[in-house]
Amino acid sequence: MIERLSKRALQKILGGQLREEATCVVKFYSNSCHYCQALRESYKEIADNNEGIEFYAFNIEDYPQIQKVMNFRGVPTISLIKTGNTSPKIRVIKDPEIPHKETYYTSSYIQTFIDKEKR
Repeated sequence: MIERLSKRALQKILGGQLREEATCVVKFYSNSCHYCQALRESYKEIADNNEGIEFYAFNIEDYPQIQKVMNFRGVPTISLIKTGNTSPKIRVIKDPEIPHKETYYTSSYIQTFIDKEKR
């Protein structure tokens, strides 16, 4: 299941306010982004196949400064955040060398990123 994050909830995660250990994957998106909309089903499938990981979606229109805060440009962007201590471990997926023409990221590219960073 994918839960939509509010600005406040995202700020809590990024600010280290969650004391419980968790691995969170966040898809940053915009309603006007065709890649973001096309990626929706693949992201849902990835979430369904990764037990023990929390999956979220965050609309950057709710907090446009998030791109600067997290140092990424544009959407879609995928981030993996490990919580459980005062400084969460935050990783942002790199842009693919050859973006997929419909979804920007392929499912396997996202899954490889998750597998590498969740350790």
